[in-house]
Amino acid sequence: MDKARFAAIKTVYAVETEGAYANVALAQILRQENLSDLDRRFCTELVYGTVKTGASLDWKISQYINREADAKTRAVLRVGMYQIFFMDRVPNSAAVNESVEIAKNFCGLGASKFVNGVLRAAIRNPRKSDFPADDLALNTFHPAWLVKIFVEEFGAETAKKICEANNIEPPLCLRVNFLKATRAEILAELPDAEESKLAPEGIICRKHGALDKFKPLKTGACQVQDESSMLAARILNPRENEFVIDCCAAPGGKATHLAELMKNRGRIIAADIFPVKLEHIRQNAKRLGIKIIEPVLIDAREIGDKFPAQADKVLVDAPCSGLGVIRRKADIRWKKTPDEIAELPKLQREILESAAKAVKTGGALVYSTCTIIRRENEDIVEKFLAAHKNFKLVEKKNLLPHVDGTDGFFIAKMIREA
Repeated sequence: MDKARFAAIKTVYAVETEGAYANVALAQILRQENLSDLDRRFCTELVYGTVKTGASLDWKISQYINREADAKTRAVLRVGMYQIFFMDRVPNSAAVNESVEIAKNFCGLGASKFVNGVLRAAIRNPRKSDFPADDLALNTFHPAWLVKIFVEEFGAETAKKICEANNIEPPLCLRVNFLKATRAEILAELPDAEESKLAPEGIICRKHGALDKFKPLKTGACQVQDESSMLAARILNPRENEFVIDCCAAPGGKATHLAELMKNRGRIIAADIFPVKLEHIRQNAKRLGIKIIEPVLIDAREIGDKFPAQADKVLVDAPCSGLGVIRRKADIRWKKTPDEIAELPKLQREILESAAKAVKTGGALVYSTCTIIRRENEDIVEKFLAAHKNFKLVEKKNLLPHVDGTDGFFIAKMIREA
């Protein structure tokens, strides 16, 4: 029985039945399995590909079955079908035979016969499950409601480009911790890496081994972070010995970046509402050698009352739909709902309102998200500025995966004038 395929099937099963995120479930299962580097990569590709294709893959499966399958059998079918339709280098015979063998152990003999029949039917008549040419959602592995939002906001042509970009495997991006290393020193350990053109501390890795074996990450010489995300701290531009507040700080990526830019001098309040997430901030800060971050348990909507007009700089990296990081999180497109997205702007406005109260005269306020839709970005900032004439917009960036090659990200910097 193929261990890599079985590990992938168990991960896909956990994602469906436990509501687990693919990256978390995969990491847990890989820790339990003794796989070679080659098998780890194969397993990872199977998991992320199967989860990414999601409902589109299920639509293909539905063309070959006439009854419901239980969750374990669905997991086997999904991973098997993904290999048949989306992995050209995997022989169909291997996809079928290994799936059937795993099904015997994972689902039972009856299910294995069912799996065998369905997969062989797909091989005999692959055109039966061709996606309709005009169905952008099925062809690009997105829910129809989300494609509708993209089309309404960007137009059909750009929406197609966004959806296609969401399916391109992103590179690993690292942020060099200048408190411990230079970019040249980290690049010397990564022969297949290059400098980021957007962030002076950024490194782009096209190929890499297991991250848990990469020493600079363990020692705190660098941190995993996308280029677009690095720009938030850069645009806020904190200085040494300033008082800075990160309103929604967990797990600490931007807070630690702020501290590094401040050369570990000054004071940073890193706020969050979950104690376990504050512990993640502490652990990250310790690994990176940062001592000026104070994790504080507080709702971001209360920041302004606790620190009225005290902060030199305030960062609001607001809770958002995450529609700019779909390419990095295989399952986010299927986990989000229209209702959830509709509720976010109210929370985002409330957090921004509170954060603004904490900014002293002459201080800076940055609002950022990792989403690309206007209702969570420009609309929030425009309504805030209309209601607060003492704040002035001085910089705005809107990054899109298909244009900038980064995660989708929005950043707006405002100055409190009076």
